[in-house]
Amino acid sequence: MLLRMSTLFLRTLRDDPADAEVPSHRLLVRAGYIRRAAPGGFTWLPLGYRVFRNVERVVREEMDRMGAQEVHFPALLPREPYEATNRWTEYGPNLFRLQDRRGADFLLGPTHEEMFTLLVKDLYSSYKDLPLSLYQIQTKYRDEARPRAGLFRGREFTMKDSYSFDVDDAGLDKSYAAHRDAYIRVFDRLGLDYVIVSAMSGAMGGSRSEEFLHPTPIGEDTFVRSSGGYAANVEAVTTVVPDEVPLEGLPAAHVEDTPDTPTIETLVAVAQQLFPDAGYTAASTLKNVVVTLIHPNGTREPLVVGIPGDREVDLKRLEAQVAPAEVEPFADFDRHPALVKGYIGPQALGADSASGIRYLVDPRVVPGTRWITGANEPGKHVFDLVAGRDFTWDGVVEAAEVLAGDPAPDGSGPLELARGVEMGHIFQLGRKYAEALDLKVLDENGKLVTVTMGSYGIGVSRAVAAIAESTHDELGLVWPREVAPADVHVVATGKDAAVFETAEALAQELLAAGLTVLYDDRPKVSPGVKFKDAELLGMPTIVTVGRGLAEGVLELRDRATGEREEVPVGEVAARVLAAVRG
Repeated sequence: MLLRMSTLFLRTLRDDPADAEVPSHRLLVRAGYIRRAAPGGFTWLPLGYRVFRNVERVVREEMDRMGAQEVHFPALLPREPYEATNRWTEYGPNLFRLQDRRGADFLLGPTHEEMFTLLVKDLYSSYKDLPLSLYQIQTKYRDEARPRAGLFRGREFTMKDSYSFDVDDAGLDKSYAAHRDAYIRVFDRLGLDYVIVSAMSGAMGGSRSEEFLHPTPIGEDTFVRSSGGYAANVEAVTTVVPDEVPLEGLPAAHVEDTPDTPTIETLVAVAQQLFPDAGYTAASTLKNVVVTLIHPNGTREPLVVGIPGDREVDLKRLEAQVAPAEVEPFADFDRHPALVKGYIGPQALGADSASGIRYLVDPRVVPGTRWITGANEPGKHVFDLVAGRDFTWDGVVEAAEVLAGDPAPDGSGPLELARGVEMGHIFQLGRKYAEALDLKVLDENGKLVTVTMGSYGIGVSRAVAAIAESTHDELGLVWPREVAPADVHVVATGKDAAVFETAEALAQELLAAGLTVLYDDRPKVSPGVKFKDAELLGMPTIVTVGRGLAEGVLELRDRATGEREEVPVGEVAARVLAAVRG
């Protein structure tokens, strides 16, 4: 294909868009690849859509290679299947809900587990039909409260979602491994740096779960890794639990006056004054944080989380543990007099206590551990309050922030923290959706068994942003060959007719050889503007036809490395072909 810039639907911008927060968003808009259509929604322009389709092609080729078969569902879906799995409610305000003219409820699909399950149920009934893997590349809709960062977090986005169907768990393990290998090939071909981390399944349900994260400072996800190979999304990190301490011989709890100690720092300072030889630190204190859980049915529940005082509650970790409920700060102290703000202690907490408020603690709170914590009276704290002797709890929750230097759960060394963007997520769903929607097949003994499923997603539109984010430089975009909208950018500079004739001939020769050529044939545009556009647009190879033509040479430039070389006119096509074909 020959794309002529004189007729291409393209307008590059010199200034950054006002709403652009990250480089990929800024450059994709400036280079004329996308345009904002609505908050969280973008229009793909010709060059951008070519990149998008190239990413789509890579994903499709690798899914086909692993034996998955492509289908395509509508985006407008009926309520009933999502009611059966309770996700009509669990998705809460993130779901786009609407009614048709008859008043029937529909939704815009955020994901399609239910529809894939029902499709297989409709057509298959025997173990002989399995294993089966189906996939689609489809637009998804989620009513994000704060769409941001361009294509990274929108209300409308394109995702490849695939689903495996097996008779037993051993089959699911094989399907999961096949998808995992396919994902590795996809991201390798896209040229994206990635880390595979253990993850939480969240609203999707299921058991084993891994994310493919692209490390980047602008990422919304925090993940950890150790030098010994452990890697996990921060929500999935498990705490190394200390040994229990024998209760015999431990000192009795005692209440002390601790006026003006609303913070951990002020409490520790007072504790060190009262007992200078005890070695008290923030980790000696038990901080009790109150939050409000908002359940999918709208009910609100106060919850108290007890964590060591040297840490904060990580709301993302907490939300992953209490999903599908959402978490917001607690402010209703007037209605709960048992909660003495700044001095809350576990003695007044618990589902069976007078307050009736559930109390969950950090895994480090084990029987026999001693704590300084609130005495449920203003200006007073209790010292040497022993877990399992002086107070109990309703459950354990992984809600405390993970800190650099914490031990990896597998013993592989201290953890380091990094940020990343989720590019892919694979789940072993098990039988959650099959049971809810009654997907069963006859096994080899003629007995009905529930099918076990896996779910596997790749963010296709997000991948475009991630590639732009990871490969750009100070001049503009720098596309890898696998996804670039054109193989080569031919730039004709100056006013000499011979320049344009030579550039046209070269473009046609490369076109005949099977390449996609972007040809800047604009006759009245200055060389400076053309050079800036070429750098901004980011094709992997740039050929400039200009002053050197008088000496019989053209300039060949590698956009990624910046290397320039003057090449005889007759050799340019062969050199470009060699670069493209590796």
